[in-house]
Amino acid sequence: MAAGAFNPELWEKSQLHWVSDVRMPLLAPRMGGAFRNIYAPSAIEEGSGWRLFYSAWDGSDSGCDLIYSATTPDFIDFYDRHTVIDNGEVIHVSNVNVQKMPDGSLHMLATAWPDAQRMNKPIHFFSPDGKTWNGSPEPYGAKQKDIVTMNGYEGYKMGDLNGANVLLHDQGKFFLYFSNWKDMGKMYWAVGDTPTSFQFGGLSLETIHAPNDVKKFSVAGKDWYLMALHKKGDSGLGVKDADKLWYSLSNNGKTFGPEQRMPGAHDEMDRYIFAVAFLTRKDRVLGMLYGAGPSVGCDRNQIFAYWLQKRLQLSTRSGAEYEAQGALGPDRQWIKLPLGQPFEGTLNVFSEDGVRPLWTGPVKLAPGGVYQLKPGPGKAPH
Repeated sequence: MAAGAFNPELWEKSQLHWVSDVRMPLLAPRMGGAFRNIYAPSAIEEGSGWRLFYSAWDGSDSGCDLIYSATTPDFIDFYDRHTVIDNGEVIHVSNVNVQKMPDGSLHMLATAWPDAQRMNKPIHFFSPDGKTWNGSPEPYGAKQKDIVTMNGYEGYKMGDLNGANVLLHDQGKFFLYFSNWKDMGKMYWAVGDTPTSFQFGGLSLETIHAPNDVKKFSVAGKDWYLMALHKKGDSGLGVKDADKLWYSLSNNGKTFGPEQRMPGAHDEMDRYIFAVAFLTRKDRVLGMLYGAGPSVGCDRNQIFAYWLQKRLQLSTRSGAEYEAQGALGPDRQWIKLPLGQPFEGTLNVFSEDGVRPLWTGPVKLAPGGVYQLKPGPGKAPH
């Protein structure tokens, strides 16, 4: 059911079939400690599954933000939840964004507070194997010397770069996308030979929204950069649009086009969104993960998900139509059969734009049944 290869035409038209995960939330904090607040996801491919990094008080004994990770083969079950980065010499280390290199090593950027000016700044951690960070075994304690430096931007030293530190390795360089909340309305890019020191580049996008993730795809010899953004949910009770999410496209990775809407909050449970990230597999966008909660205090968050999927439609002989109630991970959909009875009718499958037909045929379905769509000549989707 997962989407096919990245199709820039669908993203340019914002013609995308998003399906909400039936679990609300997808991932909740652990219950072992009194402090439970989980947000700011960042996922990388690991074998046939993923490693999910996230910022949290993951059932901890204090309200200090730390970086954790878990592994998952399918975003249905999660394993090996543990602390990766401890706060060490800072109070909070949060808003994680991880970049996996071709050799399997990892570069991580996060937000550290406070720096020497008692401001939020990007902080960098490196792991050659996913187990040791900056030369020490997990959990590594963050140090002031790990804070990223920048030349060419006067606002950096006293700037507040909270929750807007995206790292992308591209064409042998490291790119940083950031917002400074003391320089409102602008999102910038910077570039460096290493992810520890950057040279200011320029304006990427005029926006009051925070960048959280950038993915690169190449289609027919043309590069496409896809950015995810949110409106900081801790801006105050009267904040507008903290329940919404956006994306923006670029062909050069430096200047981005107009923002377009993605689905956002469902209800009060995820009313205030604090971070968003895409989930990808090779050349495909499979979905998006976002951290959100019912409070502007950023203290009761959980992780939720939407999946970019093909559209399923069941139709009866009488003309009644039924669609999926939601998704279970990136490659499964849950369909509630009419009246909870066995169903006999027609199954129609559409592409991830929700419009283009891929396959149609007769089906017989039973309540509680699990079915798999398999590729076949002239029959099945994708």
